[in-house]
Amino acid sequence: MTTYAVGDIQGCLEPLKCLLQRVAFDPAKDRLWLVGDLVNRGPQSLEALRYIYAIRDSVVCVLGNHDLHLLAVAHNAERLKKADTLREILEAPDRDELLDWLRRLPLVHHDAERDITLVHAGIPPQWTIEKALQRSAEVEEALRDDQRLPLFLEGMYGNEPAKWDKKLHGIERLRVITNYFTRMRFCTPDGKLDLKSKEGLGTAPAGYAPWFSYAERKSAGRKIIFGHWAALEGKCDAPAVYALDSGCVWGGSMTLLNVDSGERIACSCAHPTPDETAA
Repeated sequence: MTTYAVGDIQGCLEPLKCLLQRVAFDPAKDRLWLVGDLVNRGPQSLEALRYIYAIRDSVVCVLGNHDLHLLAVAHNAERLKKADTLREILEAPDRDELLDWLRRLPLVHHDAERDITLVHAGIPPQWTIEKALQRSAEVEEALRDDQRLPLFLEGMYGNEPAKWDKKLHGIERLRVITNYFTRMRFCTPDGKLDLKSKEGLGTAPAGYAPWFSYAERKSAGRKIIFGHWAALEGKCDAPAVYALDSGCVWGGSMTLLNVDSGERIACSCAHPTPDETAA
């Protein structure tokens, strides 16, 4: 059995198939780890979601911000944005089955045997892996609770609070946890978020740096696989940290990582690039 991890798919099904064909992926014996953002912006969001759902017994996937956005739009169509490519999912006859599976995915996955953590955006500097798993479980409980789900999906949007405080409660507590795991790029050493800057490493606001760059962060030395940050082009020089989003939906490539050997394979993404200014 071989375990592979793949970066943000975002509705780009053909590059995913290209990668899996190149490694002769066999869902009967191999495992596929996905860093989230399965849908949106790409040309085949519904087809990609169906494809992954069909092999779900061989898949480990964490939720990304676009996956959560899909769930929110399914509960409130007014949240659908001009650049979203989610309408086909919302109108599909199997939408309820697909969305119910999606809402039950974790925000953080930890493989204890390998001591590797899978997360969409990252782990904030002030949390150990163990603490991150505890915090992600709080959001997962809300996602899986029929009564709490609509309230969470309506309240998860926003950049505040920008920093964790254990005294936080209710939707503010869940929002900052969600932002850490699904939207984070730059932060301060104590975990204050800047969620406006989306470019590369040299664009950090004063006092901020990439979450993985802090040598004193409590998850330092632990292996972490993440996506989300397309501007990194899949490159990260922090020890034991693996960036997999290589900007497929923006005309870059999709990257596959052999989790145990470290070998990387990329397939180019030749579909038309969406208008980023409409994001």
